[in-house]
Amino acid sequence: MPLNPPDHEWKKGSAELLVLSLLEDQPRHGYDISKLIQIRSGGALRFHVTSLYPLLHRLESEGLIVGRWVEKAEQRRRRYYSLTPNGRKILRSKQKSWKDFVAVISRITGIEHA
Repeated sequence: MPLNPPDHEWKKGSAELLVLSLLEDQPRHGYDISKLIQIRSGGALRFHVTSLYPLLHRLESEGLIVGRWVEKAEQRRRRYYSLTPNGRKILRSKQKSWKDFVAVISRITGIEHA
């Protein structure tokens, strides 16, 4: 059964958490981040470059991520992003906030998450 696309505000409110979470384990370039969000959400979430790259730029200017250009043979150069120590701290805080929020919504609505 196809998933209903989430409300635009929900996507907007979770964008930082999603991006920081995907950078937790390894550096990634923008296209990789975009595709992983789409794949892991079963197609319910999509981040177009017009929204993803400004977000990456903002996170970088806030010191949460750092980017570096990488050139590989026979590929165009790509900017790989990774978490900074402050980015990890903010990610932990956002994860806790999100978990607490989901718990409160579950209690109010009676919906149990899987």
